[in-house]
Amino acid sequence: MNFSELGLSTEILSAISRAKYESPYPIQTQSIPSLLKGKDILGLAPTGSGKTAAFILPILDRLLTKKEPEGRHIPVLILVPTRELAVQVAEVAENFSRFLPRKIKTMAVFGGVSINPQMIKLNRTEILIATPGRLIDLLGRNALSLSKVHTLVLDEADKVLNMGFREEVEHILELLPQKRQNLLFSATMDDEVRVLIDKMLQDPVKVQIEAENFSPDEIEQKAYRVSLESKGPFLRTLINSGDWKQILVFTSSIRTADNVVGKLVKNGIEAIAFHGDKSQGARTEALARFKSGKTRVLVATDLAARGIDILHLPLVINYELPRSPKDYIHRIGRTGRAGSTGEAISLITPEEMHHFKVIQKKMGKWVKLTHEEDFGKEE
Repeated sequence: MNFSELGLSTEILSAISRAKYESPYPIQTQSIPSLLKGKDILGLAPTGSGKTAAFILPILDRLLTKKEPEGRHIPVLILVPTRELAVQVAEVAENFSRFLPRKIKTMAVFGGVSINPQMIKLNRTEILIATPGRLIDLLGRNALSLSKVHTLVLDEADKVLNMGFREEVEHILELLPQKRQNLLFSATMDDEVRVLIDKMLQDPVKVQIEAENFSPDEIEQKAYRVSLESKGPFLRTLINSGDWKQILVFTSSIRTADNVVGKLVKNGIEAIAFHGDKSQGARTEALARFKSGKTRVLVATDLAARGIDILHLPLVINYELPRSPKDYIHRIGRTGRAGSTGEAISLITPEEMHHFKVIQKKMGKWVKLTHEEDFGKEE
């Protein structure tokens, strides 16, 4: 199926083409027609399934037919659990918006940074992406109004609740107009999520995408058997062997991430770390440098597996394996997105061999293992 078959306007279809999105993901084909009809949506979908574009595209389509809002009355509110996801969703919206007949103002607000600049910039915002705590802070200062919200999105609802935001979300729901379109997306559905579904959604269209059904087939997976001592030098050899513009390297700990960055930089390879011990400002800067191409290598813990969304990321390297097969899928799913090809390479020590076999079995796909001595000799 093509985007042109989903009922989107010619302006949105042109933006999709210019943003180089080639074909829709299953969640997009199943969600967009119902969203355009104004129906509520319950989306059960894992990270990496394409759900952000699934709700952003029809939201932009609807906003194009409306006048820009006056003052600080927000028409579209998107609630997310983390700062990284807020920035990611805003970037997806802005990526499409820049190709539209008029620019639709999008803004992400979150804690950990000064609130005053956010308050100043809120005027005429059409899509507000917010973490619950910071939104309530802004509401408490009368920095915006929710009285004209016509579309509410709760993204990663299970994570929002797991992070302890249930009371904040319920408070925000009380401040919204009764008549509105509601979209709730969650990777899992436990009792708490079900309670929220009953409060938010009215006769929703249910869209469910199983994790195993969206693992990108376009990803070329490789693995190299290396010794613990040679892993660092081999990583540097691997990075220098190709002309990849961006490389995302995953480690299993903060300490290893910092050590890897130190060795890469010492050997003349531009690299920067991204993990939970970094301040929000440092994490934002690291992502910005990586996405703009100023820094070629980003070394991250699994915090980033769910927080990084780069349309044409060519290579992911597992310097260390994650704990679970699901995290492995999340990691390699950062590449090969939106119809583009991608490559994922894992460096496996003898101690990791058994765990790698478990990951492959759960994934249902076996990866060719090459000894480090044979690097470059593969056919």
